[in-house]
Amino acid sequence: MTEPIQKIHTSSAPNPQLSVVDKLRLLLDITKTISRSLNLDEVLTLVMDTLGSLIPYDAAGIYLIESVIKNGETEYIFKSKTIRGYRISFEMVEPRLRLGEGFIGYVAQTGKPLISPDVSQDERYFPARRRTKSEMVAPIIANDEVIGVFDLESDKLNSYTQDDLSVLQLLASQVAIIIEKVELHDQLVEKKRLQAQLEIARQVQLELLPATDPKLKGFDISAYIFPTEEVSGDYYDWVEMFDDQIGIVVADAVGKGIPAALLMSFLRASLRSGVQIGYAPHIALAKVGNLLWDSVKDNQFITAIYGILDATNRTFVFSNAGHNPPLLIKPNGEYRFVEYGDLPLGMFRDTRYHQHFIKFDEKQVLVLYTDGITESANANGEEYGQERFAKRVLEGIDLSAKELIDFIRKGVADFTEQKFLSDDGTLFIVKAV
Repeated sequence: MTEPIQKIHTSSAPNPQLSVVDKLRLLLDITKTISRSLNLDEVLTLVMDTLGSLIPYDAAGIYLIESVIKNGETEYIFKSKTIRGYRISFEMVEPRLRLGEGFIGYVAQTGKPLISPDVSQDERYFPARRRTKSEMVAPIIANDEVIGVFDLESDKLNSYTQDDLSVLQLLASQVAIIIEKVELHDQLVEKKRLQAQLEIARQVQLELLPATDPKLKGFDISAYIFPTEEVSGDYYDWVEMFDDQIGIVVADAVGKGIPAALLMSFLRASLRSGVQIGYAPHIALAKVGNLLWDSVKDNQFITAIYGILDATNRTFVFSNAGHNPPLLIKPNGEYRFVEYGDLPLGMFRDTRYHQHFIKFDEKQVLVLYTDGITESANANGEEYGQERFAKRVLEGIDLSAKELIDFIRKGVADFTEQKFLSDDGTLFIVKAV
């Protein structure tokens, strides 16, 4: 937090007795003072209050350019940040000029300063103040772009010199610096605020994930979401239904960040409610899809696989809502992607979902995953792909489910040569033992 800006003690009236050295010293004092502040309004007020000791004026204003959308088009207007010497209506103090109109508009458009010794003889003049006889305007430039103007007006003819313009341009450059500094500080504060919110969202999301892997007789099961640098749009869950049955879901929301995480929270609550009621997978997904259609914005949807793993019958009955096809793999090297699926959740209302059936053979492995795994790309843009993914699972098929997850992740990392996945990645592995 910055300290309140300290006023420089000068007379507000013009002081023609100031020497060049005095003016330079005063300019240096102003520059030092404003460089310590992050309060733009205070800085501009200080500059305007001390300006009269450097350059005589009867009215002055600092105007910044702002963009507004009007009738679908971008327009640029001048917003007064601080003014002195005007005794007219507020509407006139806020210049209703376009770029190129009036002295202010001309300087803003061209980036060139101007001195008008007699405004009545200059066709560019916009009569905002009746008593004005001469005027001087300097652009405020940041990163080679005009962001505002500094305007001085006098009730006398031929009041301003090139030396006065040099002083005004120096002050304008200092104003530009402080504006940049304040904007960068505000951006940093906003970034930290968003990072704090994202961290909270990530912690909430992690709390929604199961604390442990499921225990089911005859199966070795493990699941994991590989972290990215943003809040994940991936989700997995399991729910114990009976002693020999668990419900399994793996899902991926469109997009990233907090909106995707909120969709996952919505899915978790809806599906768990459906599990408690006892809906079959295809009925549960249909009802969740309608809830999403009614509740979320357009172009927001979720791909998901939801199924019931039965230990007694060694079966997995599932429905696929537009998700990546499950990988079914045998120790002898045979594998296939179960290419059955319907539309993603929330894309259309009253979407029908079908049920599919997998019978587990001895030592057979089922892998549910999200596209953050298979679509991870190396520096050349080549994706990891389904075939490379399946072969990696085969290489580690004798590992435990938990070890196999680490083994797959290392294969993806070696291929992409990246510490983090470019997209969220989830693995849910079911091994029949």
